Amino acid sequence: MPNIKSAKKRVAVSKANLERNKAYRSALRTAIKKADAAIDSKAADASDAVKAAVIKIDQAAVKGLIHKNNAAHKKSALVKKFNASC
Repeated sequence: MPNIKSAKKRVAVSKANLERNKAYRSALRTAIKKADAAIDSKAADASDAVKAAVIKIDQAAVKGLIHKNNAAHKKSALVKKFNASC
C-alpha cells in the first residue's frame, strides 16, 4: 500500500479508470455480440444493431480503449459480415 499522499490518489484514480474502462469494454463487446446475433438470425433490425456496434467501436477508439486500427478492423469485419448476409 502506498504511503505518500499523491501515490494514494493515483491508486484511487487508476481504480476508478479501471472500473470505467471495464464498463465501456463490456458495453462494446455486448454491442458487437448483439450485432453478430442479429446478422446470424437475419433479423429485421440487423442494420440498426450494426450501426449501434459501429458507434460503440468508434467511441472506444476515441477514448483510447482500443487502438484505431483495431477499431477499423472490427468495423470492417462486422460490415463485411452484414453485407454478405444481405
